[in-house]
Amino acid sequence: MGIVNLSPDSFSADGLAGRWEEAVSRARRLEAEGADIIDVGGESTRPGAMPVSVQEETDRVLPVLERLVGQVGVPVSIDTYKSEVAGAALKAGASMINDVWGLKKDPGLAELAATHGVPLILTHNQAGIKYKDLIQEVIQSLQHSLQLALEAGVARANIILDPGLGFGKRGGQNLAILRRLEDFQVLGQPLLVGTSRKFSAAKALGVPDGDRLGETAATVSLAIAHGADMVRVHDVGVMARVARMADMIVRH
Repeated sequence: MGIVNLSPDSFSADGLAGRWEEAVSRARRLEAEGADIIDVGGESTRPGAMPVSVQEETDRVLPVLERLVGQVGVPVSIDTYKSEVAGAALKAGASMINDVWGLKKDPGLAELAATHGVPLILTHNQAGIKYKDLIQEVIQSLQHSLQLALEAGVARANIILDPGLGFGKRGGQNLAILRRLEDFQVLGQPLLVGTSRKFSAAKALGVPDGDRLGETAATVSLAIAHGADMVRVHDVGVMARVARMADMIVRH
């Protein structure tokens, strides 16, 4: 999954807010580099980012989606936790919803995904809490999100789960989840992992914010080795090669 970020305040400094043609060009380049899905988002998820209104987020993503969908041959996902934004994106041709709040902010996303018959990514996100048993609590929370989606009529085959590395978790907790990713197989759903450029453990290594390619490659390859089915990345060209090599080793 290749990232097209349309917010002006991205943590990874790749935001293309208002630069519609450039965003379309980026998406086409990501597809050419090996992306199987393009993920378009209009609101930053960096720590401390201010939420934006439905109208502002829609104004950021719709012009790009309307230009983009006919120009790429891979599915386009809308990265939002607002059903109004997702609904507009689906009408514009998006064919997947990526909810970074796992239905905790807007359960209506599940009904929307069910009605349109599109895949729904549910991310664990519980900022501001203290964990007593990190892995089990994340699994239980994802199980709850999964159940909400199923009860709303989303086909089980259309549900992808994301343990939410970087969402409300410290560096050591992110590493613990990555280390024990196989435990999440108990949920019985495909797993998505997103560590690209944001992995907080890189700070412990003294790696500057703008130079995390090696650290991202390490986390992507280990995530695949431990059971990840999808990886969400900025640097598709390099990470597609990492993914293919990891697949060759661990999945023959």
